[in-house]
Parts: sequence; structure tokens; C-alpha cells
Amino acid sequence: PGHYVEPVFTPDGKAVVYRKATGGGLVSPLWSRAPGIYIARSAAEDPVLVTKKGRRPQFGADGSRVFLVSEEEQKDVDRRTLWSIDLDGSDERTHFASEWATQFAVSPDGQWVAFTERWNAYLAPFERTGREVVIGPETKAYPVARLTRDAGENLQFSGDSKRVYWSLGPELFERELREAFAFLAGAPEKLPDAPEKGRNISFTAKRPVIDGSIALVGARIVTMKGDEILEDGVVVVNGNRIAAVGKRADVAIPSGARVVDAAGLTVIPGLIDVHAHGPQAVNGVTPQRNWASHANLAFGVTTIHDPSHDTNSIFAASELQKAGLVLAPRTFSTGTIVYGAQGDAKSQIDSLDDAKSHLRRLKAVGAFSVKSYNQPRRDQRQQVIQAARELEMMVVPEGGSLLEHNLTMVVDGHTGVEHSLPVEKIYADVQQLWGPSKTGYTPTLIVGYGGIWGENYWYQHTDVWRDERLAAFVPKFVVEPRSRRRTMAPDEDQNILRSAGIVKSILDAGGHAQLGAHGQLAGLGAHWELWLLKQSGITNLQALRCATLSGAQYLGLDRDLGSIEVGKLADLVVMEKNPLDDIRNSESIRWTMLGGRLYDARTLAPADGRAGEAPNYFWRGMQDGMPTQTATETCAGCGN
Repeated sequence: PGHYVEPVFTPDGKAVVYRKATGGGLVSPLWSRAPGIYIARSAAEDPVLVTKKGRRPQFGADGSRVFLVSEEEQKDVDRRTLWSIDLDGSDERTHFASEWATQFAVSPDGQWVAFTERWNAYLAPFERTGREVVIGPETKAYPVARLTRDAGENLQFSGDSKRVYWSLGPELFERELREAFAFLAGAPEKLPDAPEKGRNISFTAKRPVIDGSIALVGARIVTMKGDEILEDGVVVVNGNRIAAVGKRADVAIPSGARVVDAAGLTVIPGLIDVHAHGPQAVNGVTPQRNWASHANLAFGVTTIHDPSHDTNSIFAASELQKAGLVLAPRTFSTGTIVYGAQGDAKSQIDSLDDAKSHLRRLKAVGAFSVKSYNQPRRDQRQQVIQAARELEMMVVPEGGSLLEHNLTMVVDGHTGVEHSLPVEKIYADVQQLWGPSKTGYTPTLIVGYGGIWGENYWYQHTDVWRDERLAAFVPKFVVEPRSRRRTMAPDEDQNILRSAGIVKSILDAGGHAQLGAHGQLAGLGAHWELWLLKQSGITNLQALRCATLSGAQYLGLDRDLGSIEVGKLADLVVMEKNPLDDIRNSESIRWTMLGGRLYDARTLAPADGRAGEAPNYFWRGMQDGMPTQTATETCAGCGN
């Protein structure tokens, strides 16, 4: 048992070199001792440690040496290196160093190196100089050729070292080395441009099909069709869509439908968190049971949009959810941010073509939205917006700490502004600008600017660690350190209680606001944000609309989500208490329905008679997420 990644055969095929990683957090912390690079020569022999550092092992022509990549944090610019070491752990040599490279690949004959820097892939000769060589796209000491038009990852060479491959989304690209350098034998007179299209290597997967009908009968139904509230109502779900909704006297329940008595309960559309961060994978491994995703579902969050996440992790989780292979809210994302500041993830934009290139690479992996983050100049941000219009995408920027900065985002036509305005209140001038623009406002009051964050208010005023639903899905090592020993402040210092009023000002001006919980605390955080939206002075119904229909409209998903109407996807939340009476009743969830499947919100066991059981987690039975041991028990980690 262990956390094993990045396996590679030695050139002779007789051994496997791999990286042993560590767990904890999203996955079990067990079997995390002695991480490093190991070689396994046979099933009969114990693996042998080669080195404690490095990742992505690979080989060139010499099967006795393994190449590795390392990163070292430094004050201004991190240092990344490609280095090698003998399989007996001796004779370490650094070959290439870079400020921004994120991937290296060595050709099987050891004569070439490919690398990815700031999204694009490059090729260079692997010259043995006997000392470290600084490598990058602008290297002048020896030739470097750009391979990609927009981006490339998963770099590999062909077995004969004559071609290099990379991927982008569902496409596999390739280029012969002689097409990259004119000095190679057989090179064409004019070198071709980087390929725009690759070989489609995608595959299809079946979505789960829900058979039969289910009817929720006798509930109060908050449909989100205007101010419509149906008392003694019925929602009929056929498969994964809503087939009928209305008062009991007006709705015919299909023969054979499973009838669920919901008398005295309140049904609302599933909550939509448009600014939801949270863990999805560790070391490239997506867990089958993600407690953070399950916590969101248990608290009624049926759709999330993550405006900043590792591209591969979030879209892998999204596709697994669609295929029914993991239980999670519907998952959407911008992928990695279109970042304007320094770092290996920087997206340099100096023209409209640059902006379109960055947006194309994100659209290729499944993004319909992008996050413009810290692009320093206004014209750069405008180029991102224009590129998005041409590519039919949405742009949500990171709200800055200056009001003037935020207002230019509105004027320039961003889809919305993420994070709260950094002032206590706005006046008619801002209302007159913001309201008619229809720019969305996602205030994330839970992390509001200008002083103490909104989450601190709820940590102070509620005993979070006593929340039984939360404790069933979120481990103690996440909940307790922050909640049991909390920072206290008088209510007059809680600036968010005043600045929340901006939400009402924007809504009063005809604008839109939506719920974003920023991933501060899985599940419960969405309700904290909902309650803070109510603190702005709006009605309970308006706050619920921000958390449902407004979020769907913001993401362009309102044809299928956000309200309880015939034909829409059956994402519902059933509450024991009426949130229209008290917004804090939103937490009283009995059932969550996702795509027609009804789940017990206290356990996530199926509650509709269909097969399935409540999920279990590695940290249950552990003290603070770590293994427990008594005198009569064996160690859960070593078996002794």
C-alpha cells in the first residue's frame, strides 16, 4: 500500500522506477513514510530508494541513470532543474536550469530535450557541456525551436527519437524534429508553422440513466419563477428532469411513481456556488470519494463553478461526475487562471492574438469561462474580453483592491466581478453604472475586503465544531483548528455586516448578484454566504434567488438549472424548516436531489429506494485525521 505515481520502465524493461508520494488532506495520510524515487527490480525484491528528491523520472540512452525534475523555492524566482543520478543513488549531475519551465522530456537517444514554459512546448539539442545550462525560449547559446501554437503538455518522444509528441485537451500533436530545425538532414526548405490541429484521441462515455418517476408531494415549493410559492405542491421527476410542478390538485402523479411525503417541508432549487474552490486531486490522483464534494451535496450545493483551479484536476473531476463515476455536484471551471503577474503560470498578453491563444488552450480542455487575474494593464484585460467574445466564452475577473479598478471591469464588459468591492457602501453613481450593465456581482462576503472576513463572524457566533452534518463529511483536522479556538471581535468591528449592503444597492439598481463561498468550508460555507447576502437588507426570497437562479443565469446554465420548472434538470433541496421565515433555516436539509437521484442529506445514502449506500471516508475512526492505536490494536500503518 502507498501513494505511487509516475512509473516508468528502465530501457531494458527489467525494472520500474517510480515516485512514492505522501497522502493527507483529501486522501489518507497512511503509508506516507519515506517519500522519494524508488526502483523495483522484481516482485521478489523490496524496492530500493534511489533519491529522496525529484519527480517525473525518465530515461535517455543510458539505462543506468535516471533523469528527474526538481523545483527549489527562492526569494524572487523559483529554480527548476533537469538533473540525473545513477540508479545506485550516486553521481548527481544538473543538466538544465530554468526559471519558468514546468515539464522536461529527454529523447530515448539522449540527444534532445523538450520542455514546456509558460504553456508552450519547445525543443533543443541536449548538449553535454559538463555543467549546468540555463534554458528557455530566448536562449541564444544554441538553437531552441517552438513546437506549439497555443500550448502543449505530456511531452514524449517517439522510440526512434525522430518525433516529439504533446497533447492539448482531446488532441495528440506530433512534429518531426527535422520540421523544427533547418540544419537537420531532410529538413524542408521552409519550416512549417506549428500545427493547429492534432489527432483526436478522445473517447465517449455513457452518462448514467435514471429510470422511473418520483413525486415529492405536499411540500411548499419555491420555484424561482418570479415570486411564485406553491403551498401543498407537487414536483414530479421523470428520469433526471422535472416532468410536472404545481399544486396537488393540479398535478397528476404518474402510475408507478415513487411517492415521497413532503408535507410540511420546503423545496427549493439546488444551490449553485459560482465561486467554489476546493480539492479535487492529489498528485494527479482523483479520489473516488471526495469528502469536500460530498459535503457540498449534503448541504444542498448541486452545482459548482471554480474560477481558479489546476486545469487537469478540475476537468478530470468534472468528466468523472458527468459519467457518474464519482458522486459530486455538477462541476464547471475556468481551469487555471489567465494570470498576468510573474510565475510559471503567467499568461503573457501583448495582443489580441496572444489573448486568443490563451483562451483557445482553455477552451480545448472544456472551459466555457476564463478568469482574468492580475493582467496589469487595462488594454490587456480588454484583449481578453474581445478574445472571449470571438471564442464565445465568458470572462470573470479577480476583483482588485481598488474601486476604480473594479469599475473599469464593469465598463469594459466583463461577465461579472469576483469578490467584494473594497468600500463600505456605494452611491447612485455606481448604481447607475452597474445596474444597467447587467454585470454580475459575486461578492464572496465570506472573504470580504476591507477588514474582518465574513467567515470569522460565523466562526465567532456559532459553534461550528458541533454541527453534526458538517462533522459527518468534513474531517476534524479541517474543522476544529479554526473553530474551537476562534478569534473574537465586537460586532461593530465586523465591517462585512455593513459592506454587505452593496449587494442590495446593486440589486435595487437592476443588477445581479450570485452566491460564491470561495471554498472556505465545504458545504456549510455556502450557507454562511447565503446568510450574509441576507444581511445586505434583501428579502429571504431574494437571497435564495442569488443562490439559485441568479447563479445559473450568470453561468449561462439557466435553460437547465436554477428554478423548478418543467423540463429542467431535477436538482432540488428539501428543507425541514422554511427558509422564507428565517434564512438560517436553509441548513435544515433533509434530502438533496441531484439529477433525479434523491439522497439523505445527513448520510448521502440513496433515499429513493435505488441501490447504494452511504459513503465512508479514510478519516473516520482516526483521531484528528491520524491513525489511532490502543494496547490491543496493531498499528494501522505498519501492521505491527
